Amino acid sequence: MAGQRRYFSVRGREWAFAVVGLPLALLGSVYALAVVYVGALLSLTVLGLPFVVAALLGVRGFGTLHRWLVGRLLRESIEAPARLPRPAGVIARGRVVLTDPVAWRTLLYLVLRLPLGVLGFAAAVALPLGCGWLIGFPLWARLLDPAPGPSASMAAASVLLGSVLLSAVPGAVRVLSRANRWLARLLLGPARAQRRVRELETARTVLLADGAEQLRRLERDLHDGTQARLVALAITLALTEDALDPAGPNLERLRTLVGRACSQTDETIAELRRLTQGLHPVTLDGGLDQALPGLSATSPVPVTMRLDLRERPHQVVERAIYFCAAELLTNVAKHSGARSAELTASTADGRIRLMVRDDGRGGAALGGGTGLTGLAERLAAVDGVLRVDSPPGGPTTVTAELPTHL
Repeated sequence: MAGQRRYFSVRGREWAFAVVGLPLALLGSVYALAVVYVGALLSLTVLGLPFVVAALLGVRGFGTLHRWLVGRLLRESIEAPARLPRPAGVIARGRVVLTDPVAWRTLLYLVLRLPLGVLGFAAAVALPLGCGWLIGFPLWARLLDPAPGPSASMAAASVLLGSVLLSAVPGAVRVLSRANRWLARLLLGPARAQRRVRELETARTVLLADGAEQLRRLERDLHDGTQARLVALAITLALTEDALDPAGPNLERLRTLVGRACSQTDETIAELRRLTQGLHPVTLDGGLDQALPGLSATSPVPVTMRLDLRERPHQVVERAIYFCAAELLTNVAKHSGARSAELTASTADGRIRLMVRDDGRGGAALGGGTGLTGLAERLAAVDGVLRVDSPPGGPTTVTAELPTHL
């Protein structure tokens, strides 16, 4: 029942978009054509450039309105483009507006949106009304003309044609909604260069924050753990030196102190090994095909491994895949309630793909508090993407895909 309600809710929003979108599409298209027409007429006068600058600023406002409408009714989240820079001087600001790719792409969207709006309104409103008229044609004919109505074959053909066309209405609305989503993604979001710059800025921020956090954690561990162990070892060695009395050393006390020093040395070495393990896993020296089985062997949930790593990725990508697998297997053990899991890693066509699947309760999502959002941000820093498919009740499938070389 919940699935049916969600289905009809989605379809209802698409129909609402087809109906509400036509007036906005008509208004936007008239505005865009007026900008082009009046701008061309005024291009030979001193009013031409100021008019186009003001009109392009208005175009950005139309883009904001259409992004909101697409997000609200079609559930298509369109990233808002960056704001225009504000350099000093009127001429410099006008030049920024005139060379703004977002405004010109939005202007093109307003022109192309009108045909889609007309088709959408026709599919959502005009076509069902026409189908109703065709289905009820025999009745309308008798009501309008009491004389002998249409023949039985004509009436049957009218009802059949109306029914067939009516059954095609939901599909037509759905196809036009997809076309509107595609057009909005293509023209209302940031330009490709702007999007790439923003992704690189975000990746740089994530890397700097992650590196700073690792340095703070390493400093804290060295101060609270390793340094304290070394101080204790130094005290033990000092006590050992005091026990070396030339008149007659206490062999039992010396044996106890030396044993304590050896134990403290072993603990310090283990602590340093643990810290360096977090910086670069030694098992990665042999590649992912050796590191991943060792990682899955430590998982409390049984893991089935499938590896097809014909090409060794760049060491940065290897490290990202390794820690991604570690994070995902940790999530499986802590949050999923799964009884078994499957880990698949493969390389093909210059891409490496990691998939972790479990038979747990499902419900995982980016931003759901299981560290998946941070993991997706770290993967984005190396041009990777993270996809999560986790319906309630399971199973959960998380896929990470990265280029093998940067």
